[in-house]
Amino acid sequence: MPVTAQQIELIPLAIYTLIAVVLIGGLLAAAYYLGSGEGAGDKGIPYESGALPTGSARHASQVPFYLIAIFFIIFDVEGAFIITWATAWDLLGLPGLIHITVFITVLLLGLVWLWMKGGLEWGPSAARVRGKAKVQ
Repeated sequence: MPVTAQQIELIPLAIYTLIAVVLIGGLLAAAYYLGSGEGAGDKGIPYESGALPTGSARHASQVPFYLIAIFFIIFDVEGAFIITWATAWDLLGLPGLIHITVFITVLLLGLVWLWMKGGLEWGPSAARVRGKAKVQ
């Protein structure tokens, strides 16, 4: 059976795959035979840095990190859109300028609304007034 040109093109891929499998197999075999096989007593505790853990890893946080993540995503996407517009501003002309102005205005109105609702108040001062009416 003659070898086709398509089969010849697959020979480097087959050689690369064979080398990778042999190398990985050799490394796994060396780790199995050369390793101590003993489990250390401290291996079951968290943080294998040599320091004994104290207390609980769970603690209350004053900053709602999910809000920070949402703000980051919103402003990151906003930046991506504005940079995309800026790279093609000469091609988009006046309609593009109007669209990006409306886009930024809507985002700024959302930020003002969030500010007025207290979504940007984090930390100790926000904890004091939480649940209480604000003094004006």
